[in-house]
Amino acid sequence: MVAMPLIKQITVANEAETAGVATALGLLLDVKDILTLSGTLGAGKTSFARALIRSLCGAETEVPSPTFNLLLTYENERAPIFHYDLYRLEDPEEVWELDIEDAYEEGITLIEWAKNLGDLAPEGALDVELSIPEDAKEGARLISLSGPDSWHGRLKNLKS
Repeated sequence: MVAMPLIKQITVANEAETAGVATALGLLLDVKDILTLSGTLGAGKTSFARALIRSLCGAETEVPSPTFNLLLTYENERAPIFHYDLYRLEDPEEVWELDIEDAYEEGITLIEWAKNLGDLAPEGALDVELSIPEDAKEGARLISLSGPDSWHGRLKNLKS
């Protein structure tokens, strides 16, 4: 994966604030938008994705981790959501068996562990990196948004 320029960093104090950022970001998304979710194991990628998906599909939507299935899909009025977790991907070429190219064209795509795609990582994606700041209180996260210039204007009013 090629590193993209940092657009914005947001520090949150707890999981509720993380969900708030995910919800606000979800409202900005549309068909063909791709988000990669990165960070260490336990940093909150799936929790972020869960809040984002619920912002588009309704608070009652059940959003389990797609680690076992590799892909879960959700319907909403704007566009289908394709939620990938590529942690268990052994070879980047395996992603084609998951019809990821259709997801890129037909819906909103969220990809956890996109680094496992290697050179097949999507161009134009917004990377949402979640990290745990040193000496931070439990639940605090630093959310770093990186991507191409096309994301700058869309993210300028996102809570920071």
